Amino acid sequence: MEKCVFCKIANKEISSENIEYEDKTVIAFPDMHPIAPVHILIIPKKHIASINDLPENEEGEKIAGKLIMIAKKLAKKKGIDKDGYKLLFRTGKYGGQEVPHIHLHLIGGAPLSEDIKPIYS
Repeated sequence: MEKCVFCKIANKEISSENIEYEDKTVIAFPDMHPIAPVHILIIPKKHIASINDLPENEEGEKIAGKLIMIAKKLAKKKGIDKDGYKLLFRTGKYGGQEVPHIHLHLIGGAPLSEDIKPIYS
């Protein structure tokens, strides 16, 4: 997708400081507006607009599973695995999704409330 900011990061058209993880299909980087000390976005490099657009087959399961497994590895790397963290997919307008590219939030490093506040008011 030509105008997708996450696609531009994945394709190195926009630099993202502190890449936390990258392989041929996934990239992870800090959220620009963190809501906790650790707030990392994990995205597939392939453009998929949201969870609703994830293929309902083994490919979709593989993508979703990989994002979660990368989050688990990053939580351990960041030292937040023992105390706990949140994994969050936002989907659509009412779900608070701001960038139309599927992304998993890894949020932790401090006690977290049960409610996630909107990034922008």
